[in-house]
Amino acid sequence: MDPAVPFDAPEDRPARLDVGVVGAGRVGTALGAALARAGHRVVAVSAVSEKSRARAAERLPGAAFSDPQEVVEAADLVLVTVPDDALGDLVAGLTATGVGTTGKLILHTSGRYGTDVLEPATRTGALPLAVHPVMTFTGRPDDVDRLSGVSFGVTTPDPLRPVAEALVLEMGGEPVWIEEDKRPLYHAALATGANHLVTLVVEAMDLLTKAGVAEPGRMLGPLLGAALDNALRLGIEGLTGPVARGDAGTVAEHVAELARVSPESRSAYVALARLTADRALTAGLLKPGDAERLLGVLAD
Repeated sequence: MDPAVPFDAPEDRPARLDVGVVGAGRVGTALGAALARAGHRVVAVSAVSEKSRARAAERLPGAAFSDPQEVVEAADLVLVTVPDDALGDLVAGLTATGVGTTGKLILHTSGRYGTDVLEPATRTGALPLAVHPVMTFTGRPDDVDRLSGVSFGVTTPDPLRPVAEALVLEMGGEPVWIEEDKRPLYHAALATGANHLVTLVVEAMDLLTKAGVAEPGRMLGPLLGAALDNALRLGIEGLTGPVARGDAGTVAEHVAELARVSPESRSAYVALARLTADRALTAGLLKPGDAERLLGVLAD
């Protein structure tokens, strides 16, 4: 199946499914709404907090609020969209209640796990799908629209791969196959790129504020946009700055100033500068002598 080709003919489309959502958070309601747009029916939702219930009522109108067992019973496709650490216990607990899962598609959205975590349900006849949208969700109305063109990490037993890929395409995404044993590395890579990026940007903004910059976001926006574009297009060849130039004196001054202003930021700077120097050296951007001087000023 070509991910670039939409479903044009009715026979190309997956059957219309009754969908249930266990865990009506930002992800579950966004995916449920995307599936509803594609013609599926969201029939039941479980939600604990008032905020989740309000979000589900807005995004998934007509879905009945039920406990997780009733959601599973009502649905052909069950989206299990709970935090990673709760997923295994929830699946095991649901299965232990004796709820019927035979022939039902059980889909979780955890990046960390493949389908092994669904094994208790698989043993009782469920059809396991691991489908992880590579996108951040804010709970805002535009979450559903932002799924367009987004990669989804897909892991399933081989016979179910076309089903998972079809569902992703219906939600507007692009399926990318991830082997079961590569899911932890895949997820760590995404966390490094996205979650840690937020921390770095916020830290840079805080330091600029301490340096007297009134609008740090405005100053950083064009620079970070260009740096991200360079990295995605050119890889390490897009590297600029004092480490790439081998400016050991500048780096030493950075380290000293950060030690005075923010010791936590200094530790992060040193770790990232070392990694940057290693990559630049391997890529031939940095001469061995310059690298040696840099690593000298970056030693603890």
